[in-house]
Amino acid sequence: MNLFHHYVNADSTLNDTLIQNREILYTGTNGRHVERFYVSPSESYVFKPLTNEEQEGRERWIYEHVLPSLPSIYPGLLDWSDAVTDGGGEWMIFEDLGPLHHIHKEETMLRAIGLVAWWHALPAERFTGLPLRGPKPLIQDMVVELYERKPDVLELCRSLGFSRQQVERIYAQLEHPSFSQQLVLSHGDLHSGNYALSGERLVVLDWEHAHLNIPLWDVYHLIDMSHPLFPRHMTSDLRIRMLDTYLEQLELLGISVDRAVFMLEYGMFAVIFSLWMLLLIHSDLQRIGADVHRNSNKWSKEQLEAQLEATSACLNECAAMMEWGQVQRCE
Repeated sequence: MNLFHHYVNADSTLNDTLIQNREILYTGTNGRHVERFYVSPSESYVFKPLTNEEQEGRERWIYEHVLPSLPSIYPGLLDWSDAVTDGGGEWMIFEDLGPLHHIHKEETMLRAIGLVAWWHALPAERFTGLPLRGPKPLIQDMVVELYERKPDVLELCRSLGFSRQQVERIYAQLEHPSFSQQLVLSHGDLHSGNYALSGERLVVLDWEHAHLNIPLWDVYHLIDMSHPLFPRHMTSDLRIRMLDTYLEQLELLGISVDRAVFMLEYGMFAVIFSLWMLLLIHSDLQRIGADVHRNSNKWSKEQLEAQLEATSACLNECAAMMEWGQVQRCE
C-alpha cells in the first residue's frame, strides 16, 4: 500500500508537481472530479475522490468484500486514502483501462446481461454487510408515489400521447403489484454509462451503489434505464432476447425461473420504474425552463427530451408486455 500516496496532496487533490497531464472524466454530485492523470507519457491512472458524500467508505468496502467474488470485470483498485493518516478526505486510485467505448450493440448488451446473471447467482448471504436499497427509492415506494401523484402522471402521459384509458388500465394492473422477494447482489446503478468495452474486455464500472435487491432492479437498469449522456435504442425483440439470455444463463448456473412469471413481473416492474422516471425527467426539464442562465443543470434540454422520449417508448412497450402477461396468466 501507499504506492501512489505521493501523487495526492494532504487535501485530497492531485499533486501537480509530480503529474505531467490530467483530464477530467466526469464530475460527481459534490462537484469533485474523477480524473485520468499521467505520471509519464505512457503511464496513467484514474484518481477518484469521494464524489457523493452519502457514499463515504462504500466503494472501498465493496472492493474488499464483494468484488473478489466476481471475475475481473471491473478496474483494479491500486491505492486508497487512510482514514487515520489522510485527513483531507476519501480518495482512490484505479488502474487506467484506457479509452472506454459505450457501445450498445446487441452483442455487447447480450454479453452484459449474461454477466448480471452470473453475479445474481452468487449466494446473497455472502453480502450481508450490504444495504437493502440503492440511490433510488425501492420499487414499492415508487408505486406509493405514483398513486400519490396520479393527477401529475395522467397529465404528463397525456402530453406524451397516452390516452387516459391507457393510463387508467396501467393503474388498474398496478393495484396489487407482486414481485419475487428473492434478494441478490445488485450493482445498483447499471445504466448504459456504467458498462463499456475496453478493447474486447467488457467492464462494469462504479460499484459504489451495490446493495441487495430483487433481480429485476439490475435487469431493468441494463435493458431499459435511459440516460441523457448514453442514449441507445431498445426494441421489443431485443428486450425479449435479453430477458431470455438472462434466464438461460441462470439455468446454466443451476437456477431455474418460471419464464412466464418472470416476463410478467419484468413488464410490471418496467412500467412502474418508467412512470417514476418520467416524473423525474419532467421535473428536470421544468427546472431548466425556470433557470434563465442554465448554468446549474447537469444535462441539456435536448438530452433530457431524448431521455423522456426513450422512457416513454419503454413505458408503451412494457405496458403491452405486462397486459399480454396478464392475459397469458388468466388463460
